[in-house]
Amino acid sequence: MTTTSESSEAKDDPQPAVKWSDRPQPHDYPAAASYLSLIAGPKAVSRAVKALEQADTVSFKAKDLLRAAGLPLLPADDPDVAKELDRAKAGTALSPCLIIRGSKKTGTTARIADGYHRVCASYHLSEDTGVSARIVGF
Repeated sequence: MTTTSESSEAKDDPQPAVKWSDRPQPHDYPAAASYLSLIAGPKAVSRAVKALEQADTVSFKAKDLLRAAGLPLLPADDPDVAKELDRAKAGTALSPCLIIRGSKKTGTTARIADGYHRVCASYHLSEDTGVSARIVGF
């Protein structure tokens, strides 16, 4: 089953709604683990990936995900962002992003463990586009 997250529509340039899959693709978890292995040990990474697999899928605005992660918006002509934009415009359901929650206590930002290009593509459609994600603490 696929859910749809409506993006804001500009007056002169309506943007397509972004469709999201209910679950991340199986290959998204190893991709997240690969990224997370750069910042944590194997046990912490394994716990985080298991938690992501079991987490509920929720929605955040694209602008909020980029701000929380402290990441720049990649340009629309970035090859991977362009690929995701094409998929969204074609009505293909995108895989939910995998996010590690930041911590005010430790001063860490959120981490987009998988799906940065999907977040950027969604933002290019509208900064208020809802992005499906699974988010857990680390």
